[in-house]
Amino acid sequence: MRPSHDADVRRSLVESLYASPTSLTIGAVTGVAVGIVISSMSGPGPIQLVVTALCVVATLRVISAVFFHRQLKRGTAVASRNWELIYELGAWGYSGLLGLMAFVTLLGSNNPVTHMLSVSMATGYAGGISGRNAGRVQIAIGQVCLTLLPTATGLWLQGSTGYRVLSVAMVMMVLGLAEISSTIHRIVVQALVGRRDKSLLAEKFERLARFDNLTGLENRLAMQTRLRDIFDSSEKRNDAVTILWMDIDRFKEINDSLGHMVGDQLLRGVAERLTEVVQGRGRIARFGGDEFVIICPDMDRVTAAALAQEIIGYFAYGFDLPDNHLQVTASIGYAVAPQDGRDMDELMQHADLALYEAKHAGRNRAASFNWSLKERFNRLHEIETGLRRALEGEELTLLYQPIVDLATGHIDACEALIRWHHPVLGAIPPSEFIPIAESMGMIEGITQWVLREACLAAATWPSDVRIAINISPASLKSNELPGSVIAALLESGLPARRLELEVTESIFLDDSGQTNAVLRELQRIGLRLALDDFGTGYSSLAYLRSYRFDTLKIDQSFMAGVSANAEDRAIVRAIGNLARDLAMDTVAEGIETRDQLAHAKEAGFTNVQGYLFSRPVGLDRIGELIAAGPLEGAERPDPVPTLRRRRAG
Repeated sequence: MRPSHDADVRRSLVESLYASPTSLTIGAVTGVAVGIVISSMSGPGPIQLVVTALCVVATLRVISAVFFHRQLKRGTAVASRNWELIYELGAWGYSGLLGLMAFVTLLGSNNPVTHMLSVSMATGYAGGISGRNAGRVQIAIGQVCLTLLPTATGLWLQGSTGYRVLSVAMVMMVLGLAEISSTIHRIVVQALVGRRDKSLLAEKFERLARFDNLTGLENRLAMQTRLRDIFDSSEKRNDAVTILWMDIDRFKEINDSLGHMVGDQLLRGVAERLTEVVQGRGRIARFGGDEFVIICPDMDRVTAAALAQEIIGYFAYGFDLPDNHLQVTASIGYAVAPQDGRDMDELMQHADLALYEAKHAGRNRAASFNWSLKERFNRLHEIETGLRRALEGEELTLLYQPIVDLATGHIDACEALIRWHHPVLGAIPPSEFIPIAESMGMIEGITQWVLREACLAAATWPSDVRIAINISPASLKSNELPGSVIAALLESGLPARRLELEVTESIFLDDSGQTNAVLRELQRIGLRLALDDFGTGYSSLAYLRSYRFDTLKIDQSFMAGVSANAEDRAIVRAIGNLARDLAMDTVAEGIETRDQLAHAKEAGFTNVQGYLFSRPVGLDRIGELIAAGPLEGAERPDPVPTLRRRRAG
């Protein structure tokens, strides 16, 4: 598009005509003054009529210029085509009258002074307006022609050589001033176009900075700015402000299975659906990834809960994409100020905690923030911070629980159990801090520490007593585990067959091949493998054939109900028979009563473990239990009193 056709550039050029009413006023006053002088020196005649018309036109031009300029400064004026036409007619009328005044003076008077005044006024005015009005080049060139061509004609008709030379020079001046006006016009237009392009570029960058390029919604920066403005401008501290934080459930699986292009299409569909649902009740922003934030001023908790359920309900219709129909769900967490937070950052954090609670509770639901979530978050933060310190200090300890051979009464093995005493929170169970360590990527360091400490301890025991160590599924996905095992064995001097690693069936649920490779490598090292909590997870018997586990440990939940529940007794006997036929050792966990012990013996289990024999104890105490020797009368139904008697002694 040419600059002259650009509305913004054209408006700026028209405004430039009225930019300096002072210069226009000076030109008008000067022309009128010269006209009055010439009229007074020439006497009655046509010159008086020309000067009178000049005064009228000059006055109207000054009035219109001053009026428009004041309106422009106030921002109420519009540089329309009508204002351009008014200026154009006034400029041409005034220029024509100046040229006519010079023509009449040159032909109607023999006074060289009036000739000089009229010619000087015409040439001076033409030179001035060629630059001043170059923004609208047709006006500038028109004024030059209307002023100088009548003057040149009058000079030529005077007949004398000097006048005719001046006439020719004036015609040449018309051409020169026209070129000057065109050049200035081109420079002005280029400058305006450059300014316009910079402005458009600035607007584009501002939009990129404030809006999400994929969905067209506001982005995180714009959302945070808007929320900060709401809090800063709120005069009443009790004004309700609600933040709903929404996340698409399992969006990563869609990206991984169908590709990022389908994921982007889904995000655009979600943005459109949210805009349709929310309408004027709030402002929507894409916070990042598959997360969307809705800011709703003046919305209480009840209304927020209804809006959240409305959004979740809209997701039930699914999304029709160009090549797919996706049935997805969403989770929403919401927090309401001032009850849930009195500043932007606190309210955002609490809405995020509520979202985490909604996803943790099963997804496809909404959750409101409550302060118990904050307490849980603070505890989680304390645990995450303390874990790094615990590895470096002496906060982590190992306890050992004996695994007793039912046939001989020997302590056949000891299971190493990690414990953590936090200096502020106190004792934290492994079931709480191990998953956190896995999510932080610290499980490898903890596993290395446990392997080293447990192997060093087992090296001090008799050669027929093994050490059993639980291995996290996350550790089995790491290439570091075999190296850590070898390092612990070399440092302690413990034979590989005296180390037994316990894994759960959950490792086979998400097997990408890495778990398989690690287990094979551990078996090549020569250590024993135990399948822990057998019967509670993904109990595929194919794994027993593929990996040839040395030990099966039946979960304590079966032993807890074995006395009263016939189904549990049947399962326990079946596992015992299966392990015996596969030549595997078996361990019944959670033995706390003599009746449970009797059922374990009846089912053919080779080993037992539980509080009936010993709770987890420290290194010194487990050494004493091992040194006490085998149980007397191990074949008796109840060997426990002898073990306890030796422990007491």
